[in-house]
Amino acid sequence: MKRYALPALLLLALAACSHPADRQQQAEQRAQALVARMNLEQKARLMRYISEPVEELGIPAYNWWNEALHGVARNGKATVFPQPIGMAAAFDETLLYEVFSAVSDEARVKHRQALRENGASGWYQGLTFWTPNINIFRDPRWGRGMETYGEDPYLTGRLGAAVVRGLQGPADAPVLKAHACAKHFAVHSGPEWNRHSYDAQVSDRDLRETYLPAFKELVTKAGVQEVMVAYNRFRGVPCAANTFLIDTVLRGEWGYQGLVTSDCWAVRDFYAPGCHDYSEDAAHAVAGAVKAGTDTECGDSYLYLQEAVTSGLLDEADVDRSLVRLLAARDRLGELDGDQRPWEQLDDACVEGPEHRALSLMMAHESLVLLQNRDGILPLAPDARIALAGPNADDREMLWGNYNAIPDHTVTLADALRTRIPGLRTLPGCELIATEDDFDEAALLRQLEGIDIVVFAGGISPRVEGEEMPVELPGFRGGDRTDIELPAIQRRLLRCLHEAGKKVILVNFSGSAMGLEPETETCDAILQAWYPGQEGGAAIANVLFGDVNPSGKLPVTFYRNTTQLPDFEDYAMKGRTYRYFTGDPLFAFGYGLSYTTFAIGKATVRDRRLVIPVTNTGSRDGVEVVQLYVRRPDDPEGPAKTLRGFQRVNVPAGRTVKVTFRLDDDTFLYWSPEAGDLVPLKGEWELLYGNRSDKLQAVSTVF
Repeated sequence: MKRYALPALLLLALAACSHPADRQQQAEQRAQALVARMNLEQKARLMRYISEPVEELGIPAYNWWNEALHGVARNGKATVFPQPIGMAAAFDETLLYEVFSAVSDEARVKHRQALRENGASGWYQGLTFWTPNINIFRDPRWGRGMETYGEDPYLTGRLGAAVVRGLQGPADAPVLKAHACAKHFAVHSGPEWNRHSYDAQVSDRDLRETYLPAFKELVTKAGVQEVMVAYNRFRGVPCAANTFLIDTVLRGEWGYQGLVTSDCWAVRDFYAPGCHDYSEDAAHAVAGAVKAGTDTECGDSYLYLQEAVTSGLLDEADVDRSLVRLLAARDRLGELDGDQRPWEQLDDACVEGPEHRALSLMMAHESLVLLQNRDGILPLAPDARIALAGPNADDREMLWGNYNAIPDHTVTLADALRTRIPGLRTLPGCELIATEDDFDEAALLRQLEGIDIVVFAGGISPRVEGEEMPVELPGFRGGDRTDIELPAIQRRLLRCLHEAGKKVILVNFSGSAMGLEPETETCDAILQAWYPGQEGGAAIANVLFGDVNPSGKLPVTFYRNTTQLPDFEDYAMKGRTYRYFTGDPLFAFGYGLSYTTFAIGKATVRDRRLVIPVTNTGSRDGVEVVQLYVRRPDDPEGPAKTLRGFQRVNVPAGRTVKVTFRLDDDTFLYWSPEAGDLVPLKGEWELLYGNRSDKLQAVSTVF
């Protein structure tokens, strides 16, 4: 195995210190010493995501591109956890941190295996992960919304920070475990079909109140090591050249010192025909991106970096500034000299091992949201006469979501139910999407003779929603959706079953909110399953039969239908999400049923703490997610409410527990026109609390 050795003068730099800031300073000094010895051609080798080696200085090749959206992706076998939108439904920072600690364990092992086998790491084998996606899921039609943690800035920031800490490992480790990357900065959430030409225009208030808070949380509190800038323009300037976003806000206001990378081929969009029409050619585009502080590029435009410098468009000092950041980051990962401390002891067998599969199952349990349970049809009785139908009943790839690994073991819903019900009757019933209604109702009902309950595995699939996809089907466009309804063929089939007197359990698989208003009439129970990972089938079966009490809550609003949505291309928050929506949702943000019942008592405020009694009034133990929202009564233009706290709490049957929220400056962050930002705002407030955003109690307080 060939490894490069750093020059001796670099190894004589400051001795390793215990404080992260000292180690960062040491890494920067080493990087500065390296850059001082380079010529322009050598520097240019290192600025693209495929960094070529500079052997004469002991710098090995490195590929910056890796993915870990919900498990180490695109590199063979690894544990596949639920899609992020599903993990958001758990409202569980602690478990999410454990998930991404497991992901980074597998990442380190797979990186070590690549070094052992190839002497270097290649595509999807490095330690720099372009995860998490913390864009706000402002509109359910966005195909990539399933990669996010929902529609709320506070929830997204808290959960995104847990991802970062899990991936990167302890800040005081001799070398960082991995890099996380906050993406896509900023004001980016579809449509997919025009992201290479779109110019996002939002008010200062929406920018600071909705689109930036999660990024600020990851930068200022979680120590994220990379930020990826978005494809779109923001106020006329492509994000990868946007000095306001990168220099003024990110590096200036927030003090960010890490790396900035472009999205893939986003710099080419500066000058490519039909895109932003911002730069006259590649050299001008490169100059604009590097000057703004985009340190490395996913794409091929930085091949023109030397031309940009030699033609006078770009100062070499700007290149040096970015290179110091790049090389210091590689040094802090131990990547330059092969330092694996303290991660060399991780066992190869952890990759999709039993502990990580159990963790995937646990997260899948918590991600499931029970939306409807008419007459307590769930949990299913052991002797119920059940059939399984639907296009998603036995689809492994659907469970994996997007940006996924290929696990060795996957449990579909059909797999899980067959182990419980010998001779289980299964039938597809219909296709996922059909351009015409093409199933035989009479034949379907003949197959279901003697069956009382039909579990229907429906919804949509990552094959039709996702990132810039060549999909043109009814209700879909380029990875996005043009409406949010259940596909017509499935809707017709469910109506047929209902009219035939069958009890129907809809298990809805989707990465986004669905308009299920007709299904609340034709279905007796509805379970939102998202794309629940490799153990998803087992998790769903455990909930259906009552082995696990559901506890998930919606991280997005489920609207009644598409007519409740504003224009998809309008980024103003008016009328969007639970914070600004004035209509009647089908299922509200924060909503989710249990097999037990909870009563939220009257809260008290004392010593800057809100104390809420929560009683389990049912007959079985359960978990409730208690939610705290705030509202300014004197601001009619502001959000109707905005999340400022959540806690998962176990409550035994018949018992009461007290949930305490600390009321600090962050609780009362609010838009100030004078400050042009969110600040702790003095005055009168309403504290709104409960277990769903549309059914809250209130107590007034003064901050």
